[in-house]
Amino acid sequence: MEWRDHGIIIGTRKHGETSLILEVMTEMRGRHLGLVRGGRSRRMQPVLQPGNAVDLIWRARLEEHLGTYQVEPVSLMAARLMEHPAGIYGIQLLGCHLRLLPERDRHSELYGAIKVIIEHLAEPAIAGPLMVRFELRLLEELGFGLDLASCAGTGRTDELVYVSPKSGRAVSREAGEPYRDRMLALPDFLAGRTGGDVDAETMDQAFRLTGYFLERHIYGPRGLKEPGERAGFAAAVRRALMKEEPADDGH
Repeated sequence: MEWRDHGIIIGTRKHGETSLILEVMTEMRGRHLGLVRGGRSRRMQPVLQPGNAVDLIWRARLEEHLGTYQVEPVSLMAARLMEHPAGIYGIQLLGCHLRLLPERDRHSELYGAIKVIIEHLAEPAIAGPLMVRFELRLLEELGFGLDLASCAGTGRTDELVYVSPKSGRAVSREAGEPYRDRMLALPDFLAGRTGGDVDAETMDQAFRLTGYFLERHIYGPRGLKEPGERAGFAAAVRRALMKEEPADDGH
């Protein structure tokens, strides 16, 4: 068997003395593994890094076999991602998220989303909201999507400021006020409200929202812990938004 596809590298592990098992999110075939013979060579190492976009040829005798990859570089983003903590944690977190999906299941929308996120991982003010939207889409793909379009109690589409932790539906300010201590905050950018750039508090609310439902529906039932990469990415975004990172003085 043989197929060709585009992909984003999300992980590798050593195999034998010279080869690698490459984990790639492909456009048409989802998360897919394959062996790269000689993948640990000096020539191939810069290519086979998480975050890089590649063209692939996969070959195997039977479909269920691991198979082998022939890899050609398309866009080498890994070095740029390593320049910022949000880039380092972000590409690792994307890999963790994608491993929640069944192997070889096609998820073309998620593939398109990670391409956009990777382009902006070195820009935390953009990457943070993009990652939260990706987590919402991931929940939807796994069958646990939230309904943030209208109020669960009144049907209103304005003044949506809460999310019910029980139903996963948006709640208006008026309907949710008596229960505000039990509600999750709905950040402006997820409710369709515009108000300038996101700040650290807004991103904290956003990560708390998606984190709650990931724990409830995915991590908890599967006996998993939230990956440390998620906390690392959220902290890197927060530091950047609060301008706590040391300025680049050119040295």
